[in-house]
Amino acid sequence: MRFLFASDSFKGTITSQQSIRLLTEAANKVFPGCETAGVPVADGGEGTVEAVVEATGGSWRKVMVHGPLMEEVEGFYGVFHGDSAVIEMAAASGLPMVPVERRNPLHTTTYGTGELIQDALDQGLRKLSIAIGGSATNDGGMGAMRALGIRFLDGEGKELMGFGSDLARVADIDMSGLNPAVKEAQITVMCDVTNPLTGPDGATYTFGKQKGGTSEILDELEAGMKNYAAVMRDKLGIDVEAKAGAGAAGGLGAALCGFLNATLKPGIDTVLDLIGFDGLLDGTDLVVTGEGRMDWQSAFGKVPSGVGQRCRAKKIPVVAIVGGMGQGAEKIFEFGVDSIIPTINGAMDIQEACDRAQELYANAAERMFRLVKVGMGLGR
Repeated sequence: MRFLFASDSFKGTITSQQSIRLLTEAANKVFPGCETAGVPVADGGEGTVEAVVEATGGSWRKVMVHGPLMEEVEGFYGVFHGDSAVIEMAAASGLPMVPVERRNPLHTTTYGTGELIQDALDQGLRKLSIAIGGSATNDGGMGAMRALGIRFLDGEGKELMGFGSDLARVADIDMSGLNPAVKEAQITVMCDVTNPLTGPDGATYTFGKQKGGTSEILDELEAGMKNYAAVMRDKLGIDVEAKAGAGAAGGLGAALCGFLNATLKPGIDTVLDLIGFDGLLDGTDLVVTGEGRMDWQSAFGKVPSGVGQRCRAKKIPVVAIVGGMGQGAEKIFEFGVDSIIPTINGAMDIQEACDRAQELYANAAERMFRLVKVGMGLGR
C-alpha cells in the first residue's frame, strides 16, 4: 500500500507538515510496513511560499520593503529550482499589516509587492509565481508598477506615489523606465476570483469595504479606477477593464496582466504544478487531503477540490480529514473527494477543539485508516 498525504493547514492549529507526520504515524499503526509520502499544499493564499519551498527543497529570501502604508517592513519570498520565485503579495501589502483604525484604501499601496518582484528579477530569477490574495490595497497595482520603474503622471506631469487616492489623478503613464528584465520573465498570477476591474462586481465595490472603505470612499475609488483604466487604454492601448480577474487584489491583477504580460491561473492549480503533484501520484493507492473547515466554498479553488480533481483524473481515491463541516460540504464529492472525516469526536466548544487539535486529528486519521482496512476486506 502506498499513501500520499497532501493537506492544507488547519489555520492556527495544525500545519501541513504536522498533518503529514500524524497521518504517517496512523498509517503505520494500521498498515505496518506501508509506504507513505507527504507534500505540503496551499491554495495560493497564506502559506503558499512555505508549501512550495518545503516541497521543492527551496530557500527563503528576506528583503526590506515598504508595507501598505509605506512603512519599512521585512518581506520575503521563496526561491526554488534555481530560476524560480514564489511571492505572496500579503507578505508586503497584506491587510493584517494595517491596524484596523488606519484601514483606508485611499491611503494604501502595493509598492512593497513591486519591490519583492524587483528583487527577484535582480537576483536573476525569471519564472515568477505571484499569489495576490489578502491585499490591503485598491491602487490598481500602480504602487507595484512604480517600484518596477513605471511612472504615473498627473495633469501637470508630476509623478504620483501610487496610492488609491492617486487613481483619479492619473493623466499619463511613462513605461520607459520599466525594468527590462520583465521582458525576459514568465509571470504567473495565482488568482481565484473573476471580478473585472470596474463596475458593481469590480475591485472597489466587491472588496473595498473589507479594506476600510466607506460608501463615500468606494465611490471616489471607483471613479478613480475608471479614470485609470481609461488612461491605460487611451495612452498605451492596454484594455483590461473587463478582463476576468483584473479586479483581484484591488486591481493588481489588471496591472500585472496589462503592464507585465502576466498569466492568471487558479492558485491551487499553480501550487500543484509547482510542487510536481501529478508525478507524486504514480503508484499511489490512496490520497488523504483536508482543511480546517469544509463547506460549499471548498469546491471552488480550495486545496481539497484541486487535489481531488487531479486524483480523479488518475482514478485514485481521496479522503478528506477536516476540522469541521459546514453547509454544502458534500459538494466536494463532485470534485474527486470520496469521503469526509471530521476530527471532532464529541460535544465540545471551539476552544477545546483547537486546544486538542493534534490529538483529535490523530484519532480521526486512525479511524479513517481502520475503515479503509475494513473496506479492503469486503467481498473476500
